[in-house]
Amino acid sequence: MLNTKKNTKAVAALAKKHGAKVVDFRFTDLLGTWQHYTLHIDQLDDGTFASGVGFDGSSIRGFQAIHESDMLLMPDPDTAFIDPLLQVPTLVLICNISDPLTRKFYSRDPRHVGQKAEDHLIKSGIAGSTLWGPEAEFFVFDSVRFENNQNSCFYEIDSVEGIWNSGRDESPNLGYKPRYKEGYFPCPPTDTLMDFRSEVLLKCRSIGIDCFLHHHEVATAGQGEIGVGARALIAAGDQLIAYKYMIKNIARAKNKTVTFMPKPIFGDNGNGMHTHQSLWKGSTNLFYDAKGYAGLSKLALWYVGGLLKHAPALCAICSPTTNSYKRLVPGYEAPVNLAYSKRNRSAAVRIPTYTVSDPKVEARTKRIEYRPPDPSCNPYLAFAALLMAGIDGVQNRIDPGKPVDRDIFEMHGGELARIPQVPGSIEEALTHLEKDSAFLLKGGVFTEDLLEMWISHKRKKEADFVRLRPHPAEFHLYYDC
Repeated sequence: MLNTKKNTKAVAALAKKHGAKVVDFRFTDLLGTWQHYTLHIDQLDDGTFASGVGFDGSSIRGFQAIHESDMLLMPDPDTAFIDPLLQVPTLVLICNISDPLTRKFYSRDPRHVGQKAEDHLIKSGIAGSTLWGPEAEFFVFDSVRFENNQNSCFYEIDSVEGIWNSGRDESPNLGYKPRYKEGYFPCPPTDTLMDFRSEVLLKCRSIGIDCFLHHHEVATAGQGEIGVGARALIAAGDQLIAYKYMIKNIARAKNKTVTFMPKPIFGDNGNGMHTHQSLWKGSTNLFYDAKGYAGLSKLALWYVGGLLKHAPALCAICSPTTNSYKRLVPGYEAPVNLAYSKRNRSAAVRIPTYTVSDPKVEARTKRIEYRPPDPSCNPYLAFAALLMAGIDGVQNRIDPGKPVDRDIFEMHGGELARIPQVPGSIEEALTHLEKDSAFLLKGGVFTEDLLEMWISHKRKKEADFVRLRPHPAEFHLYYDC
């Protein structure tokens, strides 16, 4: 099962119990896509865990140059699980990356960056562990088409739930299509995906992913969320990557397609990844103080201060695509306002208050929810960056200011102008990251070469790819100029 303590003998026993024929080594590239490499099961032994498995690092986005391409996959036995979606019985192992010459872990391996962030926290003396609970929203579509050529550009998505299909001849059209911003959360038949989400929840639990709830989300056209339980940073990253893999493949088997793209639909809510986080020493939640604002300790408020101070730079890692900034606009419940508040979803930092009536439960569950991230991010890098910002806030006792316990979306003029906002584009966020990266470099958690590669890739391969192309909406606006 994913993220349960195992040694190499336990991994071998798991493979034998389920009759595994192959072993699949998985890791993320710099941007967060799961990659894999497969061997026959008889190639797996204790030496595999000690020596690793070779692969070509120059063919992976954000990794090596071709003249230094040889790299090693180092499997983590604690991550072993049997993939329930493949016909051939397959043992899966999540890996770190190391250099075959120096035997050191690779500076651009996102999973190792997360491990270094956890180690930096412990060495700081602030806390001994963390908990991370990301809420990765998604859309389930029935089809998607897109193309980019020199003389044409288009996309088209469709869903039987889409309100735009209310007048389509579906032989017959049975109605019950959620209106824009009204998908949260009517029962079936309006919600056509309840069984689908239940199946995902159960299959994820079968491999150790702690899915515990699901529901339709606000948007029309099959937006949903499946709750995943909080775990330590690396375990949370492993869990989220595996969860995205599971839901995409279960959808494909049903002739549907899932996207975690932040803003696939114009005029309706996008996909966020609100990220719950807390710091612990042993069994003590360091974010809790019954006498503090919304039950937060001073340490928690300083942590929030670090998040808010570094939020513009964090956006380059936590909201890392050009499409992210189609979501981060006012009017769609998007967390553009850099403030904190209890119960308040119009602020970038929300302090949940579901359990305040029971102090014992509140002490265990007190946390902050940072709302700007979206699920296009690499979770290992995003969680590591958020933790580093929080540590900086605690170490420098950064005052987050006063809470804003009002609907910020309804504020106007000078009152609203006093509240900082997130960047308006990935280019702006990358510029902030260039100017404000020292907090990430502390303890060698992030490295300059990783940040340089990240910024270069995002500018040249993504921002320029979009910026240099005529947009279909421009023909609507300007063709007759």
